[in-house]
Amino acid sequence: MRYRQLASASLALGVLLLIDVLRVWLPGIITIFGQAASTPAELMGAFALGWFVLALGAPAVVRRVGARPVTVAAAVVLAGARLALTATPGGRAQLWLATAGLLAGLVWLVGVAAGTDRPVPGLALGLAVNAAVHAVLDTVDLVWRGDWVAWLLSAVAVTLFLLATTVPAPPASRSGAGAWLLAGPALLLAGMVALAPALAQTGMSYLVGGGGVARSPLFGMAPVPVAVAGFLLAALTAPPRRWGRVLGPVAMLAGAVLFALDRGDLLLPAVGLAAVGLGACLALTDDAGATGTKPAGAAGSADVAGTAADEAGGARWAARRGYAAAAGMLVFALGAVGYYSAYDLGYPNAAVPVLVAALVAVVAFIARPAVPRVAGPFSPLRVTASVTALALLAPLLADELPVASNRDGPPQRLTVVAYNIRMGFGLDGRFDLAGLTGAIERQRPDVVLLSEVDRAWLLNGGHDTLDLLSDRLGMPYVFGPAADPVWGDAVLSRWPVRDPRTLPLAAVGAPTGAQALAVTLDLGDGVRTAVVSTHLQPPPGRGPVVQARAVADFAIGYADGRPLVVAGDLNTQPGDEAFAKFTGVGLIDALAAARPLATSPADDPREQIDHVFVSPGLSATGPVAPRGTASDHLPVAVTLTLPPR
Repeated sequence: MRYRQLASASLALGVLLLIDVLRVWLPGIITIFGQAASTPAELMGAFALGWFVLALGAPAVVRRVGARPVTVAAAVVLAGARLALTATPGGRAQLWLATAGLLAGLVWLVGVAAGTDRPVPGLALGLAVNAAVHAVLDTVDLVWRGDWVAWLLSAVAVTLFLLATTVPAPPASRSGAGAWLLAGPALLLAGMVALAPALAQTGMSYLVGGGGVARSPLFGMAPVPVAVAGFLLAALTAPPRRWGRVLGPVAMLAGAVLFALDRGDLLLPAVGLAAVGLGACLALTDDAGATGTKPAGAAGSADVAGTAADEAGGARWAARRGYAAAAGMLVFALGAVGYYSAYDLGYPNAAVPVLVAALVAVVAFIARPAVPRVAGPFSPLRVTASVTALALLAPLLADELPVASNRDGPPQRLTVVAYNIRMGFGLDGRFDLAGLTGAIERQRPDVVLLSEVDRAWLLNGGHDTLDLLSDRLGMPYVFGPAADPVWGDAVLSRWPVRDPRTLPLAAVGAPTGAQALAVTLDLGDGVRTAVVSTHLQPPPGRGPVVQARAVADFAIGYADGRPLVVAGDLNTQPGDEAFAKFTGVGLIDALAAARPLATSPADDPREQIDHVFVSPGLSATGPVAPRGTASDHLPVAVTLTLPPR
């Protein structure tokens, strides 16, 4: 039992480190290799898939060299890359370190699979602890923090992993391939839906918002401990028999379908069903196995021949498990690339999580353990209680909810900041909350309009960037979904916000969705100002004329004579037809006094595509686009004097 506990603990720690590396490598494909969308999506996909295809050769290496030396060597490289990523300043060095760590992690997984026939306890523990830690860290990984606490905790995790790797695994039976095949799909579904803290928090924000928009929630991480507990209990306890076996696969599929419907109000039930269903599916493939070893002292030519046959059969099963692990991780890559590249290429992607969930469900339902399932290496109740207690720290340690107030009466001026934050990643490819917060805070804003806000994409590391910025700026938010319920635009305000509305915009050939989010700032004493945040997505080779016209008409109608601000990344320049759609309805270019005011790209701005328009009653002063590289755009800021009452 002790060997199995150590083997499962080693697998869980390795899964934690591999996910850490993936949370750097995946966004690195977009922000570093992709070079701010200048690299074709097809080439980025080929780069991503190539490393997983290369890992399919790892089982042959394991068979020739041996599982033990390959596993230990790959573990050392994975651990070294994970530590080095905490220190790297970003750029290509970060991308190649993460790539080395990824490939080493894939080879390590294949090596472990060759010698382990019962991975479910270790996989389940690794996925659950990762979700709990990610929630406690407020979805900002240790890799991106870089302080002494991050270094200390990273060093402890790496040291424990390497020590556990030195312990020989217990003898393996001729089984376990099905469970290893699900390692990659389980990692994908856990990161996208089932055990994604940012997605759970976003789901809570939709419950508070209603009407298709999301607002700052209290105890937004509260669903995470529930999902973690449901997942672990389902994964570590004996599954039901006969037709009861279908319950887990059905729950898994139901959660994936709810997620694929792209509705914010369905995110929480999607998380709950997917968490319990995924755990139950893993439990169905968990095989206690039989070691297949003979007692010492047996003799005779028949026994020798039998031993040789056992060894040959064991080697074949070891290779089978290795190939299953590599194939499962290839499914992870295909699913991730297939789902997220749709936002660049424009094809429907809702079927991707459903198909991956269907694969998990089928493999789980047809699994037939070689021997009856026995107790695992861990006590299910103790493990579940411990990890759930860790996850409970997330809502308890959460920052206080920012509170907006108008009790001091209406101001004379409002400072507005509009910023395309590129999902929180700077030009160096690092997740740069400090840079974004500093760029905004220096303008001392009253209202902030954000574009390219990512709240849970696995591709971008699974952060809730909006909630993180809201906490740091001390400003509550309203979020409007664009591409899907977790990617869109937002308004943060020091003043109370009323009557939020969102208008989906016609795609007109552009692959990524767009919307316009309108809110009313309640400035006190009956003074109100309308604000509209949007990010126009032009069709290939043309300007966003259709969307600009729709936003302009929507904003004028929503304001209904009140002072109005329309701002965001409009992907159009002064003099363009789309730009004229805003001025044509009577809006004024609030940045005109500072023209030319280029905002993109941030390191060498040449285009003026980020704008602030206001109604005639508002006078603009001090327009600026402060330099910085916390995003691929520069923020724009302007102070607006309100009309006299």
